[in-house]
Amino acid sequence: METEVTTQTAGSPVHDGQIWTSIGLRVIASAIDRLGFSLSPGVIAEILRRNLKLGRRKISKDIPLGASEFRQPQFDRLQQLRQQYERLGWPILSVDTKKKELIGQFSRSGRSWTDGSLHAFDHDFGSYSSDSKAIPYGVYDTVANEAFVYLATGADTGELAADAVRRWWYRMGRTRYADAGGMLLLADCGGSNGYRVPLYRERLHRVAVTLGIPIRVAHLPPYCSKYNPIDHRLFCHLTRAISGRLVESLSWMQTLISKVNTRTGLKVVCELARKVYHSGIKVEQAFKDNEPTQRDSSLSKFNYVIPC
Repeated sequence: METEVTTQTAGSPVHDGQIWTSIGLRVIASAIDRLGFSLSPGVIAEILRRNLKLGRRKISKDIPLGASEFRQPQFDRLQQLRQQYERLGWPILSVDTKKKELIGQFSRSGRSWTDGSLHAFDHDFGSYSSDSKAIPYGVYDTVANEAFVYLATGADTGELAADAVRRWWYRMGRTRYADAGGMLLLADCGGSNGYRVPLYRERLHRVAVTLGIPIRVAHLPPYCSKYNPIDHRLFCHLTRAISGRLVESLSWMQTLISKVNTRTGLKVVCELARKVYHSGIKVEQAFKDNEPTQRDSSLSKFNYVIPC
């Protein structure tokens, strides 16, 4: 068996002793069978693991595209803020946009239990989407382990990101945090809720005034978006909810997302946006001339308070 594998085994040019093979178990079984031996793919897999120290692994996306000089100082600041708000009993929200999803007869990875067959378009052309692309914007309560998903269409804008926080408050937040004197948002440094998006700050200011609660925003440093809690505590479960499914309408996607739960008690509420969001909206000149944002003395571009 070692002879059969060796001909199709590659090694790492930079890591000594690291090898892999692309040959399949059934191909190995067929080759061994010609030599007069009969082994099942399961037995072959065990031999590969035990004798040749080979194992099936997937590629890990963990090589950063860059580094930030503010990485450690900002993570220290994030920890301080989270401890402060948790001690006060005020909401700590991790926010972000999940990747857009096509609505219609489009294929998705994964399998479903069914008594029939599932058929999808042979190409993922967005022009065949019944409701254009769905934009699931998530607001995850890191302490209560609850999430609100704002399901919108159109463009992923700062207005959408701010509206999601407002709707979270009315649907879930005001009952749990009726006496809160503020809220903390943990956001990526880019995208619709990025630190260089003035529309996001303007619309958040409107939300803060409407709710009567100051909103503190703390952005994760560049190249560190995967450390945003919402990525591994909510979005992975949303992906699982629609895996192997034909999602032919926004209302059906809302139903699937609303059923998401975990053994650790995750609760998800999903709401459809009542409007389509458009790009190209400009910040009002009055906000530009007299922006009320209160920035911290250190790492000010990543940390600031939106007053009410």
